[in-house]
Amino acid sequence: MGQQSPGCRGNRRRRPRGHQRSRSVRVRFSEEEYLAVSAAAERLGLAVGAYAGAATLAAATRADPPEWSPLTELLGELMCAAGQARRIGVNLNQAVAALHSLGYPTMALGEYARVATRSIRNMDEVAEQIRKRLA
Repeated sequence: MGQQSPGCRGNRRRRPRGHQRSRSVRVRFSEEEYLAVSAAAERLGLAVGAYAGAATLAAATRADPPEWSPLTELLGELMCAAGQARRIGVNLNQAVAALHSLGYPTMALGEYARVATRSIRNMDEVAEQIRKRLA
């Protein structure tokens, strides 16, 4: 799991669930404070503002603050892999469409099939890691 595939870093932001928030608060940090908050947000795969909001709300309601979990990291990896698989699927569909229109496969078809197979194996590995952590 160590390395993330190119293009996945920063694409793991979560969309807000439930009701939309209509209020905002501006918070100022020193450079050192911002780096600490930013690093904590990054570990959780959250935007800095989302992390600051979650941490502030947790403090205000005396709830547990957001914290890193190996499962959070695994979920991010799985979300990244699923996105890559969708993009590969689009390419594979285009290569198959070319096969149907030309009557013979392009070189891309074999490569996309290999990439799809490798991607599925990677997702299987992540799923197995999650299974082991939950066991």
